[in-house]
Amino acid sequence: MRPARALIDLQALRHNYQLAREASGARALAVIKADAYGHGAVRCAQALQRDADGFAVACIEEALQLREAGIGGPILLLEGFFEADELPLIEQHELWCVVHSPWQLDAIERSAVRRPLTVWLKMDSGMHRVGLHPTAYQAAYQRLLASGRVANITLMSHFARADELDCPRSEEQLAMFQHASQGIAAPVSVRNSPAVLGWPQLELKEQPSDWVRPGIMLYGATPFDQAQAMAARLQPVMTLESKIISVRELPAGEPVGYGARFVSERPTRVGVVAMGYADGYPRHAPTGTPVAVDGQLTWLIGRVSMDMLTVDLTDLPHTGLGSRVELWGKQVLASDVAQQADTIPYQLFCNLKRVPLLYLGG
Repeated sequence: MRPARALIDLQALRHNYQLAREASGARALAVIKADAYGHGAVRCAQALQRDADGFAVACIEEALQLREAGIGGPILLLEGFFEADELPLIEQHELWCVVHSPWQLDAIERSAVRRPLTVWLKMDSGMHRVGLHPTAYQAAYQRLLASGRVANITLMSHFARADELDCPRSEEQLAMFQHASQGIAAPVSVRNSPAVLGWPQLELKEQPSDWVRPGIMLYGATPFDQAQAMAARLQPVMTLESKIISVRELPAGEPVGYGARFVSERPTRVGVVAMGYADGYPRHAPTGTPVAVDGQLTWLIGRVSMDMLTVDLTDLPHTGLGSRVELWGKQVLASDVAQQADTIPYQLFCNLKRVPLLYLGG
């Protein structure tokens, strides 16, 4: 069997969820969209079900997968519904739904749902992606109340730059949100992972039913590009690993891999690893990207291929054929690999494919 695999530490996932609660003092929707950022939505939801206040997914297809697997409790559709004919399914499966556009308001008012919906009303406070304009927010809230088709409304928005710890934009967005929602007595949800971890100074309305939406932090990766105390307490959930399947001894001056992107400057011992961009490892990761072989740090050399990549074993004489290689995980942080590859941990996790997921601590 090909040795490439991803180990998913469910105990670390639970630890990170509890950290989100601790850091925020709020109820937390575990964001498990995009197949739990590549970690397996059903297994992650099952691992969190006893503790989680609810879950958040992107769309109804993801929600129905969880319901079919027996996941009960709140599931929020972060993008809401895309067609009005999804509303009967939302009602049937007791899903919560974000409303971010006027046409969705119209659809709810015209719908024939008999069981009132739970709606999260989204304001565009400065992200400028989706959300109602601040000047239209109060009226939208009143329309939902008057429709007779909505039982509970949570007020929400989304920060665009909370991962930038020295940027005032989050405070500006919060001020906009609070001004536009002034006078509405309803639960509030504005904090995503970076806001939970890095912005304790953001003062929200004192609401006992405040919600947070931890995403990337659940999986143990920092959303920041610098050290941050709370993020340092996260535990990596995924370990992407494989093995050395071949070893080459090369003299100085020899190229390795496609395009001769690496040429040995000294006699070099090259390890070939069963891992490539078809597995989701970034093709554009450069020479020098960290890896660990049998627990010892070394680095990638040469261009990543579809099914294989090469690492420098010159200074690791006790490693060789069959040695375990950690591409990212508890020793080699996904954030460090992402920084080298000019991407973010979110993309590393979401791009994972082909490798089997093995669950630990379930």
